[in-house]
Amino acid sequence: MSKGKLVLENGVIFEGTLFGYKGNASGEVVFNTSLTGYQEILTDPSYSGQVIIMTYPLIGNYGVNETDIESEKIQAAGLVVGNYEDEWSNYEGSHSLDNYLKKFRITGIFGIDTRALTKMIRSEGAMKGIISDDSSSDKNLLEKVLKSPSMSGLDLVKKVTTPNSYTLKSKKPKYRIAVYDFGIKKNILREFLKFNTELKIFSADADHREVLDYKPHGIFLSNGPGDPGAVSYAIENIKNLIPTKIPIFGICLGHQLIAHALEGKTYKLKFGHRGGNHPVKNLDKNRIEITAQNHGFAVDENSLNTETVKITHTNLYDNTNEGLRHRKFPVMSVQYHPEASPGPNDSKYLFEEFMSIVQK
Repeated sequence: MSKGKLVLENGVIFEGTLFGYKGNASGEVVFNTSLTGYQEILTDPSYSGQVIIMTYPLIGNYGVNETDIESEKIQAAGLVVGNYEDEWSNYEGSHSLDNYLKKFRITGIFGIDTRALTKMIRSEGAMKGIISDDSSSDKNLLEKVLKSPSMSGLDLVKKVTTPNSYTLKSKKPKYRIAVYDFGIKKNILREFLKFNTELKIFSADADHREVLDYKPHGIFLSNGPGDPGAVSYAIENIKNLIPTKIPIFGICLGHQLIAHALEGKTYKLKFGHRGGNHPVKNLDKNRIEITAQNHGFAVDENSLNTETVKITHTNLYDNTNEGLRHRKFPVMSVQYHPEASPGPNDSKYLFEEFMSIVQK
């Protein structure tokens, strides 16, 4: 392992030690407050184009395994941790996090003061950055960072969606669910398969008529990376699907795309919501859920037509929107991740609620 540095677009440089793949890692630098689940976080397609800071200081101590994955590879651009532990222990483990990063050619850095770094991002906002060794000058690295694309206006969905549609089935499939893959997590598919379903997973740009030809009992809109406003093709398809009265359920990016399809707007949060400990109030049931979150954009509630849309969930950290339902059509969505992985299971009832609508 060799010395390295993290260069941020504001010119601040953090020095540390590189691990994983020997190379550079650039992207939007964001932080996640989860205590466990670094493997699930790294493989979540919603982190495409982002360098993740884990605020929990000890990372790597339980290694990685073959089951705790949300996609077939690491999707994050890079990893920043405080203390990396290479000597892992886990009865399900297969190898170290260091080897896992090397396998997918992802660069990490440890020995960073992640507390100071996270406080900086909270005060100044998420910013672009690059992890590199000492072979390039600080000036050259900063120039690279400043020239890299901004997350606003960026469509990353095409980078992570499935190129071809495919089908998954439970043992006794009874209901057909059409799934739009904007960067879907595997645990969402696992949750749906508990309900005697057949799932047909479509690419993000599949025409709505192709979805309707499948004759689904329900339609699911997945999570995914990037700016929802840039995914115009998905917004148009959703606009055409809502009036069909087929039940629709959206999570995270799917929630934001539904808002756009209903003539609403989204905006970029200062530093986003990423972690497994975010309190959300269910306004219908008047109860609090502790939720798993991963998003850098939010729905602007003031842009929604309240005669058409009902607000169902609110974030108790900053009062941002966390859920909505259509007043006329069977459309529901939430900003957070009820399937968790990692995170609490307070919100898994949403899959039951959606499937009850489908069954009716």
